[in-house]
Amino acid sequence: MTKYLMGIDNGGTSSKAAIYDINGNEIAKHTTYTTMLTPHHYWTERDMNELKEVNFEAIRGALKKSGIDAHDIVGISCTGHGNGLYLMGENGSVVRNGIISTDNRAHRIVDKWLADPEYETIVRPRTYQTVWASQPVSLLKWLDENEPDVYAKTKYVFMITDLVRYWLTGKAGFELSNASGTSMINQQTEDYDEKVFDFFGIKNWLKKMPKLVNANDECGQITAETAAATGLIEGTPVAGGLFDITASALSTGLVEGNNLSIVTGTWSINQYISKEIKVIKDLFMTSDYPIPGYHLITEASPTSGSNLTWFINTFMGPIKAELKKEGKMSIYDYCSSLVNSVEPADSKLIFFPFIFGSNAGVANATAGFVGATKSTSLGEFVRAVYEGVVFAHMAHCEKLNSINPDISGPIRIAGGITNSNTWLQMFADVFQRPLELVDVSENGALGTSMAAAVMSGVYPDFATAADKMVKISRTIQPNPANAKIYQQKYALYKEELQGMHGAWKTMEDTELEQPVLESK
Repeated sequence: MTKYLMGIDNGGTSSKAAIYDINGNEIAKHTTYTTMLTPHHYWTERDMNELKEVNFEAIRGALKKSGIDAHDIVGISCTGHGNGLYLMGENGSVVRNGIISTDNRAHRIVDKWLADPEYETIVRPRTYQTVWASQPVSLLKWLDENEPDVYAKTKYVFMITDLVRYWLTGKAGFELSNASGTSMINQQTEDYDEKVFDFFGIKNWLKKMPKLVNANDECGQITAETAAATGLIEGTPVAGGLFDITASALSTGLVEGNNLSIVTGTWSINQYISKEIKVIKDLFMTSDYPIPGYHLITEASPTSGSNLTWFINTFMGPIKAELKKEGKMSIYDYCSSLVNSVEPADSKLIFFPFIFGSNAGVANATAGFVGATKSTSLGEFVRAVYEGVVFAHMAHCEKLNSINPDISGPIRIAGGITNSNTWLQMFADVFQRPLELVDVSENGALGTSMAAAVMSGVYPDFATAADKMVKISRTIQPNPANAKIYQQKYALYKEELQGMHGAWKTMEDTELEQPVLESK
């Protein structure tokens, strides 16, 4: 019997199901979408019933495209965006809309916590991370203050990975790699920490937390109801699953310390694994890794390739439509040709890639161009977007190198940017390190399918699964001739970034008065 694995990945608006053979070859995938709901400023939510249906639709679509017998799927595993909040009531009832990880309604609560000196003595030494607005602890506190009736209606607190697994199996669990990124878990004991919950003022919610499970634990089987709705086979085992950044790291073959993995997309994800963890105030996240003894050290922000998609949709709509009509070149290939038309030394235009969030160290940072004149060409603008994204990744990796100076060797890179040879070469030239291009279209789905492989006994551990299932398609070497110019441009980027802090504060503090209309 040929064996197959299924990985299910839920992002902020998309749900994907992908089927792999045990060598990591993608057999089929299907993507569906949910509507992002923004009923109030700072809110990003989704309808839970719609989310369930699109996940089942993704599974049905992948099975149909694959043409395989569903009996040959030996394991299923889920992954999804970290943090956010998904509450489940009795018998699978929906308590309220799910909350996505880009939600910022609880930012004032977080500001108060971080200003409390006890945060540094109670929370950080246990969680090894900085709390932020869309983490469950922040959202649960916000619900206590603004929607107090929600508590009594809730049976389980879930992350999205746990929610989808619950829909598949009817069994509740809270997966450890996901949990370790929520400011709920003591990284030393790998368990919920009562003192942390007490500091956040949400100790009552401990009663609603499911038992912790490991990534490769068998956490239930496909139910008869789910089988009828999806085409899966009743009794197929389902693994605990993975945090999406953990799945992405595994999909690049990150199984040894001192190696750097970069994943590009909406988020700039930059990470390595280590047996040593430290309390570092401005580090994005330290989380559990499914290889014994290791933790995942991550620097990340939503500052990566999606900035180009925004620029295209905002400023290049007519060009995109014309290219589609001609059918000769994609808009992304056209953008690369524009970048190639401008030499690195021919433009000093700077772009801050902060459309979806920033890594500038200040909460009020916004995107923008610096240095445009009446003669600035479209190619210079697009080049600035490309460079700004690479510089944002570089800033994260500099921080990782300050923590661990021994990070060396080729960089494993994956994600949407790898479809652009121009962008890949720019990464190699800015970092002046070889890039090993990982041949994968869906990082999260492939990475989490490794959990299914280990759970079902296909492979004995995650290191073996990654070794067998991750493929390097080629290596991009840096061009030494471009080293100095990119060093200069990156230094200029950092200098201009620092100079923007005052301007961003002024913009945030300035309230524009609405005109007063005279009554007749």
